[in-house]
Amino acid sequence: MKLLSQLDIGEKGIVKVVNGEGVVRRRLFDMGITPGAEIYLRKKAPLGDPIEITLRGYELTLRKAEASHVEMV
Repeated sequence: MKLLSQLDIGEKGIVKVVNGEGVVRRRLFDMGITPGAEIYLRKKAPLGDPIEITLRGYELTLRKAEASHVEMV
């Protein structure tokens, strides 16, 4: 099992579970990061933070700290 923050550029995965509590978890859900969603990692900044993903047909930029709450299959 990998975290979203550990994916390599060009890699795809399916969200297994979203960890975290309160505001962080709610924010991830509001952005469409829910169990079963397919995510494609498009880009990483030079130092690895933030990352850009494609999710449900749109692009989204996340901080590495936020992405570390998302477990992938």
